[in-house]
Amino acid sequence: MIFTADRLSQAFAAERERWLLWLPVCIGVGVGTYFALPTEPPAALGTGAVLVLAVAAVAWRHRLLLLLPTMALLAAATGFAAVQLRARSVAAPILERPSGSVSLAGTVVEIEPLAEGGGRRVTLDDVVATVPRGPSPTRVRLRLPDSEPPLAPGQRIAVRATLIPPPQPAMPGAFDFARHAWFQGLGAIGTARGAIAVVPAAAPEPLDRLRQSLSGMRAAVNARILAVLPGAEGAVAVALLTSETAAIHAPVLADYRDSGLAHMLSVSGMHMSLLAGLVFFLVRGGLALLPALALRVPIKKWAAAVAMAATLFYMLLAGAPVPAQRSFLMTAVVLLAVLIDRSALSMRLVAWAAVAVLLASPEALIGPSFQMSFAAVVALIAAYEEASPRFAAWGDSHRGAMGRLALYVAGAALASLVAGLATAVYGLYHFNRVAVFSLAANMLALPLTGLVAMPFALAALLLMPLGWEQAALGPLGWGLAAINGLAAWVASWPGASLALPAMPSWGLLLFTLGGVWLCLWRGGWRWWGVAAMAASLASMAVERPPDLLVDGRGQAFAVRSGDGGLLASGGGRIVKDTWIRRAGPAAGGWWPRHGRSADGRLSCDSVGCLYRAEGWVTALVRDETGLAEACAGAMVVISGVPVREACRGATVVIDRFDLWRRGAHALWLEDGGRVRIAHVAGWQGRRPWAVGANKSPAVEGERGKGDGEEE
Repeated sequence: MIFTADRLSQAFAAERERWLLWLPVCIGVGVGTYFALPTEPPAALGTGAVLVLAVAAVAWRHRLLLLLPTMALLAAATGFAAVQLRARSVAAPILERPSGSVSLAGTVVEIEPLAEGGGRRVTLDDVVATVPRGPSPTRVRLRLPDSEPPLAPGQRIAVRATLIPPPQPAMPGAFDFARHAWFQGLGAIGTARGAIAVVPAAAPEPLDRLRQSLSGMRAAVNARILAVLPGAEGAVAVALLTSETAAIHAPVLADYRDSGLAHMLSVSGMHMSLLAGLVFFLVRGGLALLPALALRVPIKKWAAAVAMAATLFYMLLAGAPVPAQRSFLMTAVVLLAVLIDRSALSMRLVAWAAVAVLLASPEALIGPSFQMSFAAVVALIAAYEEASPRFAAWGDSHRGAMGRLALYVAGAALASLVAGLATAVYGLYHFNRVAVFSLAANMLALPLTGLVAMPFALAALLLMPLGWEQAALGPLGWGLAAINGLAAWVASWPGASLALPAMPSWGLLLFTLGGVWLCLWRGGWRWWGVAAMAASLASMAVERPPDLLVDGRGQAFAVRSGDGGLLASGGGRIVKDTWIRRAGPAAGGWWPRHGRSADGRLSCDSVGCLYRAEGWVTALVRDETGLAEACAGAMVVISGVPVREACRGATVVIDRFDLWRRGAHALWLEDGGRVRIAHVAGWQGRRPWAVGANKSPAVEGERGKGDGEEE
């Protein structure tokens, strides 16, 4: 169908009731623009733009052709201003360089159990530390041994520890923990090195006391679960109730990820809706057993109020992660509609939930939790709007028990398929993996989750104040053991998880715009979005992985082997895993300590290596004694030691100072004597969180609570 200007105008006018749905999209454009800028914008830019555009909108309120684009720009400016204000409000001192062993004292605000034998991870606020030089961080995250003394939020502890700045990305485009830490106010991470002493603490402010109470309740719930269920079942139960995944072993996490069940480990829409439904029907059913009460009061509204309170408590207990915020807002509006005898408008409900999250936590936009959560819900509602008349007609003609069962199975399968397709690209972008059998895994896991896991999890919470939680945690453990086994079984299927090349950011943006175009409009022109989504998938074909990688310390290298894989040496587990995921796959064979690699491209000795590919000779230098020989015969020199003026004949020289200032580097060796170089500092830009990040290596042992890390 060919659309002229008049037909486009008519199509746009015909969808007037859908215009409001684009409000969060426009706000998101403003937030995304802020993060895409190469330098920090002037502080007054966002608020100034909001004021100017607001005045223009008032002036043009009777001129629709001018008002609509002005309102769109005003929404974008609002998002830009919101994230600017947020970035300034969370600003905190960042450690500039590794501290060595220092004495510090801080107030415990969060306690997370780590995988078996890994101890505990605590977040300390109001920190006082004796760092040698530079600013002293006021909020740090420490890894503590799992030993005495037992700790609780609100306590103040003193300990000796080694601190480092928030780690920089392992390569350009990888997860930026420094940016994540900035918006958490986190100025350093580290490890305790001595005995932990509990010291007197000042009385907290009322708001801090509330936060400490919630954090203490979360820690107590986790501890009591793990006391009854110490293995993988207990770790997954902790994730189910409090959204903390640090206690789950890496193989179990990998099973959930590769089977497509990773969404179960973060409190989100499925958990919130199941909890709200359980509470609603239990309360309403219980009140209905009392005829004297049921005939005199609106028990349906009472049940809705109790369910709303229960979901609010559940969100706060889980630490209010982004998926839980979105799910609570949607569930609360639905329950509010019950209270005031109204019907909820689903797509508008999602739009207002997105607006609330973007204005309160605008940095959530660039994380996988926000993207995957809202993509799944928007796609499900759009599919429901399209398919519900057909399902209703089919249900009317098949009224028997088998017909209802078939309708349920078809609906569950469609929901799993739509949600899986909607989130697959975001999982690919952030984690470079696609779970092929996600539909089958979710179809099998859904009954176990809805009939066993969530009911007994709710029962365990209700019984904990009485000390009777073991009665519910036992059956919960059996159900989670079955789900864990299911995840491992599906993950073991041949080809269950595909590792794919990294998608460029513009590809993800194109997919998102195409997706919202497809889901938010109702007319025939909505299908244009499919073309944009297909084009975004093609972006992976034009994204060539780098030929060489070096970390920010010059201690880890990776080169492209003859079979197209990536051969890596040195660095920690996170560095290697990130490189293989984003620039892999892993090459066959091993990095030679002395001699040549299997394909003959790489030859090494005690002071460094020579890499020959695409007509280039590249020297990878680890020791100063190898500089003279490397500089004499190599066209590209990458050195973990200072080079200064020693390599005048090389085309490209990257030495210790370059790595220290700019972080990890990626190089592409191209025809025509050209070398394309990208580094972390250039990718991050001149932003406040990049100052400390560009001076610290990526380190092991840090797995976040959701964003940017595999769940």
